Amino acid sequence: MTSSDAPIDPIDPSSAPESTHAGNDRPLRIVIGCDTFAPDINGAARFAERLAAGLVQRGHDVHVVAPNQKYRRAEPRTEVIEGEPMTLHRLPSVRWAPHDWLRFVWPWRSKHYARKVIDRVKPDVVHIQSHIVIGRGLSRIAHERGIPVVATNHVMAENILDHTALPEFINRRVIDFAWGDAERTLKLTRAVTTPTRRAADFLEKTIDISGVIPISCGIDRTQYTPVIAPREKNRIIFVGRLTAEKQIEVILQAMTKLDPALEATFDIVGGGDQRKNLERLAVELGLAGRVTFHGRTTDEELRALLSRASLFVIASIAELQSIATMEAMASALPIVAADAVALPHLVHDGENGYLFEPGNAEELAARLTDVLTAEPAEYERMQQASLDGVAVHDINRTLDTFEALYRDEPLPE
Repeated sequence: MTSSDAPIDPIDPSSAPESTHAGNDRPLRIVIGCDTFAPDINGAARFAERLAAGLVQRGHDVHVVAPNQKYRRAEPRTEVIEGEPMTLHRLPSVRWAPHDWLRFVWPWRSKHYARKVIDRVKPDVVHIQSHIVIGRGLSRIAHERGIPVVATNHVMAENILDHTALPEFINRRVIDFAWGDAERTLKLTRAVTTPTRRAADFLEKTIDISGVIPISCGIDRTQYTPVIAPREKNRIIFVGRLTAEKQIEVILQAMTKLDPALEATFDIVGGGDQRKNLERLAVELGLAGRVTFHGRTTDEELRALLSRASLFVIASIAELQSIATMEAMASALPIVAADAVALPHLVHDGENGYLFEPGNAEELAARLTDVLTAEPAEYERMQQASLDGVAVHDINRTLDTFEALYRDEPLPE
């Protein structure tokens, strides 16, 4: 992600892109509200970046509202995200002390900033990526102005609880309040979406809302290099934030239970507040020579690591979809995943990999062994099943569906 140094010129509401189509096919002016966005690295941020870039490619005028990296407001400026120029409205934010990168806008300022952005941009539609702070303010002001709002939920309670650093009884009250406020926010929208059917069911059971639409986050499969063939070395890989809900310690424990003859290694890609603890645990478990912490990598480095890996493993208990798992599937990797929340939506046990009981290191080790000792034909069958399974998550399907929601048109099949 790169950005220009100069603010953009003031926005003229009459300067929306000229349509080259008739009727409802005209380009739209879209505001996307995000509580996390580039340079943050996480699933919600990556989805918002790809959504925004895809909409720009289709000719829409995209404005992203996101936290600034400092407590000061930046003038709207053009930034290049996923190779596409778009307008960023960066709002003053502060870092959440218990977390290594999380920043947030003061909640009592969210509607003030929302008024300024919406009055300046005059969007056709607002698409919020969470109901927490920025999305909360935008949805309320857009509703007041009669502007349709679409909401996508990427939030799991476990993710919130992990970062509060508050006593459990206070956490519970915070969560109850947060979901109550989420319900009030989401009821202001034209449509509510989540990445999977399981995630939609979770949201409908958690708050009084119905009709949640599952829309995959989507990926561009052409960006990955699948190599369908057995591997010479047994390389296990995980990609994602190193946080408590990812349960990476369970994977490390499972590594100690593998047959030493397999000579399996473990690549961990990503940063997070648990990295030092996990590095220490790897040493304590005698895995220091077999585990590599790569930290945050470039997209090119990530794709290379995926292409050479033998399998992808994820032990998380709080995934509403998992873009990282889809990227591994697009790289033709068998997947071993926790049987939790939305992961079974991507991993079909015995087809493109295996599921295991969350937190069960013994079972995880057994499922890893199943993949690493599979006959070549069986291994390649699982690889092909991953490629076939990720085809329905093509980013163009995702963009088609959101465009239909923005225009209030029937959804594509």
